[in-house]
Amino acid sequence: MDKPNKFLEVRIHQLKGPCGYSGLCVGYELGDWRAEQLAAHAMEWLPEFALTASECEMLRHANAVSFMRRAAHNVYTSAKFKNRGEFGELFLHIAVRQVFESLPAISKIYYKSGTNETVKGFDAVHIVGDKDSMELWIGEAKFYKNISQAIKDVVSEIHTHTKTDYLRTEFALITNKIDNSWPHAAALKQLLDANTSLDQVFKRACIPVLLTYDSDVVRTFSECNSSYEKGFKAEIAKHYKSFTTQKLPLGIRIHLFLLPLEEKKKLVAILDRKLKQWQNL
Repeated sequence: MDKPNKFLEVRIHQLKGPCGYSGLCVGYELGDWRAEQLAAHAMEWLPEFALTASECEMLRHANAVSFMRRAAHNVYTSAKFKNRGEFGELFLHIAVRQVFESLPAISKIYYKSGTNETVKGFDAVHIVGDKDSMELWIGEAKFYKNISQAIKDVVSEIHTHTKTDYLRTEFALITNKIDNSWPHAAALKQLLDANTSLDQVFKRACIPVLLTYDSDVVRTFSECNSSYEKGFKAEIAKHYKSFTTQKLPLGIRIHLFLLPLEEKKKLVAILDRKLKQWQNL
């Protein structure tokens, strides 16, 4: 299925070094930060985020509303939504798809054993490039309001998730969930095979990391003028430096997405409302 039109503006995009980074801007409309519009855009991505490749293909031929309702139910149905992380995973999905033209390999959300359970393992499994130059992008997301805590927690998680035993277990789980109708299924299964050295995997792998936070710059302004852009870039560079001065795993390529928010609490409420609207259609 075709992906939605671009919404986020990439104001900073740096690929040099072992850790690249992108600063993602939501923008303003008539003086207000575009929380409603961001939430509406996020809902457009629900099918490919929460369904299998086969089900996404069926959207072309079947009742789109029915599949959209199913996708919304797959995310969560709980009334206790304030501290859930699924929307961070959705924003990571959107960022990698929009900025790097990736293809989602599996939907971790789809394979949850219970609707309201949290997903274990990597928060995204995508590929970038064609079969001959295919890269594995296995991501982490922290949907937080405090950037310092987000950096601390995600760095700890990256270390845990790049240990050999963890990777082998996760790769086996991913392999079992790959939809055989997906065009790149065979190539990805071969890359993740237990007989493929992790040295070879990491030559073709990247860990995309998405962090959100309540931003002083976003709260201060009401339009994307030159002063806002200067402040935005300075804030992103500051948090990127904080991230890269942490002790990160050696020999592993990382790309950091920073998505500053006006107020996470407000955005979460809007996202939950829109999700429940789709569930109740």
